[in-house]
Parts: sequence; C-alpha cells; structure tokens
Amino acid sequence: MWISVTLQADAAKAEALSDALMEIGALSVSIEDADAGTAAEKPQFGEPGHLPSALWDHSRVIALFDGDTTDEALRATLAAAAQAAGLAALPPFSTETVAEQNWVQLTQSQFDPIRITDRLWIVPSWHQAPDAGAINIELDPGMAFGTGSHPTTRLCLEWLCEAVTPACSVLDYGCGSGILGIAAARLGAGDVLGIDIDDKAVEAARDNAERNQARLRLQHSAVPLGDTFDLVVANILTNPLCVLAPAIAARVAPGGGVALSGVLETQADQVIEAWAPFIALHVGAALDGWIRLEGRRPGP
Repeated sequence: MWISVTLQADAAKAEALSDALMEIGALSVSIEDADAGTAAEKPQFGEPGHLPSALWDHSRVIALFDGDTTDEALRATLAAAAQAAGLAALPPFSTETVAEQNWVQLTQSQFDPIRITDRLWIVPSWHQAPDAGAINIELDPGMAFGTGSHPTTRLCLEWLCEAVTPACSVLDYGCGSGILGIAAARLGAGDVLGIDIDDKAVEAARDNAERNQARLRLQHSAVPLGDTFDLVVANILTNPLCVLAPAIAARVAPGGGVALSGVLETQADQVIEAWAPFIALHVGAALDGWIRLEGRRPGP
C-alpha cells in the first residue's frame, strides 16, 4: 500500500516543490497539468536542448509515500517540503491510498492491437490478431521507441503501406524498436536496413525482427553508409532531421522517395527549408498536431 498526495502549485514553484519532496522522503514525484482534460489544457512539446521554458500555469505535483506514514507525519513532511521550496504556506492537497496491483496486467491492458490500414496491424504478444489475414506485426512496449501508438509512427507506417513495392530497398534511419523496417520487410521490400545511434535500440530491433520473421539488416549509425535506397524513412526529431539533411538525403536513390516525421505542424517550414538544397519536401499527412513530410529525389 502507498499514499498518493496531490498538491496544487503554480508554474514558478512546481519544480522546486517536486525537488523538495524527493529530498525529504517521497518515493516518487511527478508534475502534471492541473487543467488536463479541460479546454484550458496546454500540451507541451520539446526536444533535447530545446525544452519548454515553463511548466503549466496551473500544475499539480503528485508524490508517493509509504503506506505506513501517519497523517501527522505526512502533513509535517509536506509542510517542510513547502517551506524548502520557498512557499509561504502549504498548498491545498488531497490524498488517496494506492493498493498493490498486478502492474504487468494493468500495463498490458493499456495496449490493444492497432489498426494502421486494413492490410497492416500492430499486435501486442498478449492479444489475438483481430484479422488473421492481415500483416500482423507482433510488438510489445519496450526500451526502444516505436510501438505504433504514437502519431508519428502511424504516419510513417501508413506511408510505407502506400510506398513499398515488391523487392524495393528501404532505409529506416533511426530505427528504434525496428517497427518501420519490420513493416517494410513484411510489406514486401527486398533489402531493408535499420540504423540507430543507440546500441540498445539496435538490439531491440534485432529481437523484434526475429520474432516477426522479418529479414532486416541492422547496424549502428556510426558505421558508414555507402548504398542508396529506393525509400528512406526517418521518424526522429526536427533538429536532427535538419542537421542530418545532407546525410539522409544522400541515401535516397535517384527517383527514390523519402518520408520524415517526428515533426510538429509548426516546425514544417523549418525542416522544408533545411532540406530544400537536396530534396523538395511537402506535407503529406497530419495527425494530432504532428506531420509527415514527403519528397522525391529527382531521377537521373
């Protein structure tokens, strides 16, 4: 049993209060948007080195304490944390008891099969495939990014369903879990290469490819690439997509296609401009504030 405490805090004090609670004995602390689920909710997006400058105007700090903590001791702890965070008084708070649960089962219940198209599904290992006649990729949440649930992954998978032709070559630049490369191979691509900067991602992608009987070459992104590919897909982030534009574009064969995601609608012009000297891009699709940029390298 644990005790979960939710405290109200403004943006200026939320992080300080969170730090103080951890230092004073909380088992874990998180900060959330107090307006989540309302019209005042404010989604925040950031990239490494370019994080949002402030948290939500109305934040809530949620701290977890041992279930044996008495009411008196809990209030004293919260008051001390508030003082350490520079608050004039202990903010309003509420408590609730968190019972022991089967956390594995609870986590699994949050991941259902995902329909990408009638032709392609992403199915966790603990579920039956809804359509046995479709291409079903078995993939569980893990350490590497990419389960099919995020809009950017879905946008790239939809593009592959349209773009992959029998025996074509595909490069998955920043492969993560390997989901895009696996999908390309299962959709009929011939030579599929996945690369990533993270060794654990390469390892995860290899395991997932074997599980799905997908022929997929994998390597660390530090290994030089000399080949070009009929299709190149990169679901990473805006900044690396801009910085790596010359390197990624060079891997697209003449007449070949490229799809980029991990880009917010507000960042489209930034990426298009960075790629302009190499390949002309346009917005191919959008979903939940994210976009897919597409382009084709001029033929010979």
